[in-house]
Amino acid sequence: MGEREKILVSVAWPYANGDLHVGHLAGAYLPADIYARYHRLAGNDVLMVSGSDSHGTPVTLRAEQEGTTATEVFERFHRRFLETQRDIGISYSLFTHTDTANHHAVSQGIFLALLRNGYLYTERQRQFYSETLGRFLPDRYVEGICPHCGFTEARGDQCDNCGKILDALELGNPRTKIDGSVPVIRETEHFVLDLPKLGPAVLRYLEDDKDFWRSTVLNFSRNYVKALKGRAITRDIEWGIPVPVDGYEDKRLYVWFEAVIGYLSASIEEARLRGTPDAWKAWWYAPDARSTYFIGKDNTVFHTVIWPAELIGAERLYEEDPNARLNLPTDVPANEFMNLAGAQFSKSRGHMITLIDLLTRFDPDALRYYVSVVMPETSDSDFLWDDFVQRNNGELVAVWGNLIHRVLSFTHKHFGEVPHPGALAQVDLELLEHVEGGFATVGAQLAGCHFRAALSEAFALARETNRYLEVKSPWSQLKVDRDAAGTTLYVALQAIDMLKTMLAPFLPFTAEKIHRALGYEAPLFGVQVIETVGEPGDEHDVLRYDDSHASGRWQRETLPAGRPLPRPEPLFVKLDDSVVAEELARMGA
Repeated sequence: MGEREKILVSVAWPYANGDLHVGHLAGAYLPADIYARYHRLAGNDVLMVSGSDSHGTPVTLRAEQEGTTATEVFERFHRRFLETQRDIGISYSLFTHTDTANHHAVSQGIFLALLRNGYLYTERQRQFYSETLGRFLPDRYVEGICPHCGFTEARGDQCDNCGKILDALELGNPRTKIDGSVPVIRETEHFVLDLPKLGPAVLRYLEDDKDFWRSTVLNFSRNYVKALKGRAITRDIEWGIPVPVDGYEDKRLYVWFEAVIGYLSASIEEARLRGTPDAWKAWWYAPDARSTYFIGKDNTVFHTVIWPAELIGAERLYEEDPNARLNLPTDVPANEFMNLAGAQFSKSRGHMITLIDLLTRFDPDALRYYVSVVMPETSDSDFLWDDFVQRNNGELVAVWGNLIHRVLSFTHKHFGEVPHPGALAQVDLELLEHVEGGFATVGAQLAGCHFRAALSEAFALARETNRYLEVKSPWSQLKVDRDAAGTTLYVALQAIDMLKTMLAPFLPFTAEKIHRALGYEAPLFGVQVIETVGEPGDEHDVLRYDDSHASGRWQRETLPAGRPLPRPEPLFVKLDDSVVAEELARMGA
């Protein structure tokens, strides 16, 4: 397997203002989990972190609309995030949230480091102010016409239609989100991140050995960094992390600035929870550690330009070595959008299919499979109900499910154990060689974040195994030569055992069932656990991954002949065509 690598998997932080939907799964969470599971199987040391964004204005907006508090809103949805991601198998080392004492301290630490190093300055700025509400209006509290595409419901920070990052003052016909009133412009003082000063260093970073990046991400980022302007990192709001400077106690750190710091703060929190408080440094300071950030394309600039700028400017945190520098992202494989009926998923507009709802009707691996097949890696894609049903039935059930069912059920019924093989013929050896080669080919695609290609390669090997069975026909062999049938089944079981592992990052629940059906006792993967952590006054719920009993390895294992085989469990459910109409009706289509 080679030397054990440090792999940091950083996953986009969802606003805790509504349930997670399929767009979230396709954009960031599923590709991150596939990648993390592969690297764990490959023997690497994976740290996968994320959490709920507690301080975004979508949270306070929902609280005001409901007549409740921001704390109540984010804690409600944070809990649902934990349960949803556990149930669909997103295997975080730690999924936490940003309203913790640790995150507050780390965010303020980065702020002070930037201030100390000369990358922050104060500036009086013009911002929208609501005379009816008596307060300044941060980003999403203002909507209007996008100056780039003309979309009439563009937000004050970004346009949902074209994805352009905006300043609220650019909007045409601005209106206050809460009461629809027309805001006025007033001056206020804020701290500003000196992005032009950091720009040359960020550009050098983007030009240094980045050819393996997705071209859309790289080209956009390089162009963006060439026209940087200072960007305010504080806001006149009550909810959020206080600015740690005398005289600015009534202001808060702007969410876009502090949310990305969550990757670092979550890493620190995870190390402390394990009782190894400095362990996080192996991922954040070691030159050979690798970090991959899984996000949607609308968050690209924050992760390829602004977050690297923060890291470069801060230099270090909780580290006395003057030569130490925080690691910059190794790769940012931002996915395009997965659309629903041709329109972008949106929590704020209610155009979505929530995961928590889908998991009441469909198996998690069926959802994982379909989203993997149509994952928007290089271009936008669509979630289509008829395509979901067709691919579930024609691929997942007919190819992989059929292979497992035929071989395991037949072997269990007629042998009850892994058969003792005779001499292997050339066709037997060729199949095993081809399938084993998938560890290299599928693994290379997974390591490069080419998930659709990896899945396609693995399924091609499954189809080859099905063709092998059609040629050898062990059910016919059994009638005339039991030993020959046993040899064929032995070869098929060995192939299935390898394919199980190759498909495990995509289909972890199914892989565990197959693993048990092949007679293994120790599980492939660890388990996800929701638990309450933190000191009194800072207690919070998190999702953690316990891999203490995991045994899976990205390599061929040899099933011992004579191993008893238990009765195999059902794997996949064939969906009736009526599902399409039923789900469209639920959507109101």
